[in-house]
Amino acid sequence: MINFIFLILMLWGLQPDAQEGTVRSGVYSWGELEVEEKDGRERRQILEGSTRDLEYFEAHATTIPGGGIPHAGHTHDDMEELVIIKEGSLKVTLGEESKILGPGSVIMALPGDMHSIYNPDTIPATYYIIRFKSRKPPDSMRGETEGSSFMVDFTHLEFKPHDKGGLWNYYRRGTSMFEYAEMHVTKLNPEIKSHEPHTHGAAEIVLMISGQAEMEINNKVNSGTSGDLFYLESEVPHAIRNTGDEPCMYFAFQWE
Repeated sequence: MINFIFLILMLWGLQPDAQEGTVRSGVYSWGELEVEEKDGRERRQILEGSTRDLEYFEAHATTIPGGGIPHAGHTHDDMEELVIIKEGSLKVTLGEESKILGPGSVIMALPGDMHSIYNPDTIPATYYIIRFKSRKPPDSMRGETEGSSFMVDFTHLEFKPHDKGGLWNYYRRGTSMFEYAEMHVTKLNPEIKSHEPHTHGAAEIVLMISGQAEMEINNKVNSGTSGDLFYLESEVPHAIRNTGDEPCMYFAFQWE
């Protein structure tokens, strides 16, 4: 009897779902996020926890006033940081390179790379910060070989139309944390479904930029609009449909 109880406890400890703070598939609505104000900034915590492939996974949004206190130069030694500009402009310094970037632009800072953010304008700027720490040890050589840290200016991307709308490709590469990571923005025409429910090994974030949409996740329909974030776990069936009378736009970011 004692051996049986010991076996049950041991098996329970091996269950991944027993871990507290596991991030689940679903919609994280912008309008429902709590706003924390500090030093003239606003912070909206979106999600925080772990996943099958990530020891740590966190996303929040920050709004800083024009000419506000900068996000000072810093590094993350054991995490990657993805920054997506939602509104306004940011002066971003990544290593020795500085650029002023607008909405839709992206910054990827790999472990150990210095980066800073400043709002050079007179109006507020809002940006998402998404941080990842893989369960596997970071592969710094892979990160350097694939191109190290980088910035993508949305205004420099080429729009590629197709029968359902079109897309802007951002990158498709390995990083220090991931063997594969891919990001694009989709423009989906009114009343169009992107595809039937499908699955893939890569986890995915879909971040709404504009318009109205419904995301089907595990046969449950979730509504989303500008600012809302859908998180899709690995191998979870999903499909998105534009429910508005105007095109909708959204980021799609996958990794594994």
